[in-house]
Amino acid sequence: QVQLVESGGGLVQAGGSLRLSCAASGVTFSSVTMGWFRQAPRKEREFVAAVTPSGGYIYKADSVKDRYTISRDNAKNTVYLQMNSLKPEDTAVYYCAAARRAFYSGSDYYKATTYDYWGQGTQVTVSS
Repeated sequence: QVQLVESGGGLVQAGGSLRLSCAASGVTFSSVTMGWFRQAPRKEREFVAAVTPSGGYIYKADSVKDRYTISRDNAKNTVYLQMNSLKPEDTAVYYCAAARRAFYSGSDYYKATTYDYWGQGTQVTVSS
């Protein structure tokens, strides 16, 4: 079965950096869109970033556009999220997600409902 396993979360001071990784198995990794979402306490899950199967197109939320970088290594079946200049409001559980279906609308990348598989999440805490 498909498994997504996130790693790299932790506690960091404001202004610091973290790199999250998500290792996938049980899926043809080079054929799936990969995304990162996050969920803070008492808030809805929100889109962070996504990358197309080939890595050719990237989508990012405005709140992280200049600070986060999403990338993927199809040879390693892994997607990464490099997070710089972290802020306390970035504190959340971060989830990676995979989508098998083709996206025909740019808005599809931003919707949690269009992703088929999810990891268990990794906690990121940014202290002020």
